[in-house]
Amino acid sequence: MKKFEINQQEEIDEIVHSVDTCTLAMVDDGLPYCVPMNFGYEQGILYFHGAPFGRKIDVLNKNPEVCVSFYSDEVLNVRHKDVACSYSMKFKSVLFHGKVVFIDDNDEKERVLNIVMKKFSGRDDFKYSKPALDNVNVFYLKPEKITAFKRGY
Repeated sequence: MKKFEINQQEEIDEIVHSVDTCTLAMVDDGLPYCVPMNFGYEQGILYFHGAPFGRKIDVLNKNPEVCVSFYSDEVLNVRHKDVACSYSMKFKSVLFHGKVVFIDDNDEKERVLNIVMKKFSGRDDFKYSKPALDNVNVFYLKPEKITAFKRGY
């Protein structure tokens, strides 16, 4: 089964929108470190939120270069049930590469949090208290490089 590169932005966006969790990969003092993340996605920009402290934030403050992985539509493909090498996976995947940027402005945090909430609730009209906005970390990634592939589709 051949693997094909995806070059159409619409298909890339469809894959990103089809999943609820991505993997945020970072480099922590020369070693790989990755965490699963919920996210929002709008107009080619990926949005994240989380605690204002912790290892992830420490790592991103030292090195904002990241790779974000999305994986969807995985299905086991079997050509011959008794031949192990004939088993493979159909899948679609997208990788975003670039530097994350932290958002400090509370009005912008509110806008971004509503993008994330819309993905999971269908609503984008939530209101947030000042303490809530002050105590959440919001950041985004505008990808500098995107690679996307599909196999078996």
